[in-house]
Amino acid sequence: MSQTIALVDDDRNLLTGISIALEREGFKVQTYIDGETAFNGLTRNPPDLAVIDIKMPRMDGEELLTRLRKKMSIPIIFLTSKDEEVDELLGLKLGADDFVKKSGGFSTKILIERIRVQLRRNTEVVDESKNIISHGKLKLDPSQLECEWGGQGLPEKLTTTEFLIVKELAKRPGVIKERAHLMDIAYKENTEIEDRTIDSHIKRIRKKFKKVDNKFSAIETRYGSGYRWNVS
Repeated sequence: MSQTIALVDDDRNLLTGISIALEREGFKVQTYIDGETAFNGLTRNPPDLAVIDIKMPRMDGEELLTRLRKKMSIPIIFLTSKDEEVDELLGLKLGADDFVKKSGGFSTKILIERIRVQLRRNTEVVDESKNIISHGKLKLDPSQLECEWGGQGLPEKLTTTEFLIVKELAKRPGVIKERAHLMDIAYKENTEIEDRTIDSHIKRIRKKFKKVDNKFSAIETRYGSGYRWNVS
């Protein structure tokens, strides 16, 4: 079955060019020229992945991304003409999965390859029928709170809090999860926990994984923002 890609950009020429290239590769394409129209269309008919420009009329890409993340968890790639790292960081914090810059020699071929990478990541993460989360060497069984790495169970089991943190990170590989978000997942309504508590949990989690793999590096620290499950 063909996968559907949504394109959101107010540059009609760019939309046309990317659409033709995607259709040649066997994808179905939805196109939108502003954020507001895109939000209505995407929530009615969710695609497999969305490519969104940051600067658009009526609703910009950052607001669209924020609203979409409350409704769905599809992979989202930002198109941007900006080169500033702060814009990428903000987008990643909001939940973007990747960035492709339109400036400096934009390549449709590179965009399509980035799309393929995100689609592969998305399909390998969750086996809904068994509620098993898998990515690379990792296998999580939420029903039993069991964790395996490279086919081996951890000698020292993860605590419930640690398991919830690993599960949240592994659900969306490559996406930065802020400390505050991980706190909400791990501690629910307990607002007295300091956000640096998450750092201590991450340190213990890494130690437990390193008992079966001393080269374990799947949990990546993103200084000033949080953590992510490394997709490399």
